[in-house]
This record gives sequence, structure tokens and C-alpha cells, in this order.
Amino acid sequence: MSAQKPEITFKYIFNYGYNPTYVNGAQGGFSPRGEMVIHFYLERQPLPESLTHEISPEGAVGREVSVEPEDLSGSMVRFVDTGVVMSYENARLFHLWMGDKLREIEELHSARNAFENAASGGQA
Repeated sequence: MSAQKPEITFKYIFNYGYNPTYVNGAQGGFSPRGEMVIHFYLERQPLPESLTHEISPEGAVGREVSVEPEDLSGSMVRFVDTGVVMSYENARLFHLWMGDKLREIEELHSARNAFENAASGGQA
């Protein structure tokens, strides 16, 4: 007779305001307590606070004459919407988990590329 291995089932409960956010960068490090602090951001060009345009004699919007702030074209925005704090041990586990997920997608990409190359038979 085989002994049944112990099991546990995790149920996920989502915060009412849960809303996944797209990020394209992160900044952070370790806190004085040794916890990993990661701030996720979306890097993008900034929007102007205001634009001023000429008005043509016909009343149409004409060419742009000024922008606020003046250094807008030389600026970038890193909009930080969320962050996480985790222990060193959890950071290590997260690193392993993410490595596994990246290997999975790399294997899928590799298989798809092999299939596409085989399907074309070397023809364009």
C-alpha cells in the first residue's frame, strides 16, 4: 500500500484594486535591514505642462510658439507606480523562479524558430 504524500492547496485572493501595470525598468537595492527594495517604472518621453500655438486669421490652431517646461525635449520621465520589498531569501527564490520562466519562453522561441525555418524549407 502506498502512502499518500502530504499536499497543500493555495487559494489566491486578489485585492479589489489589483491592476497589473506595464513596466520597462526598475531601480533599487538593499535597505539597511538587508531587504531588497525594487521600484518599477515606466520610462517615456514627458508630456508638456502646456503648449501655446498661434491662431490663424481664420481662427484655426497654427504653429506651436512655446512649450512649458522649456527643457521638455531634453527630458525623460520615469513614472514609478509600484514597488516591492522582499527579504534576501525571497529575492533569491524570486531570482530562481524568474530564471525558470525565462528559460521556458526561450525554449518556446527556439522551438518556434526551428518550426518556421523547417516549414519554409529554406525558401523565402
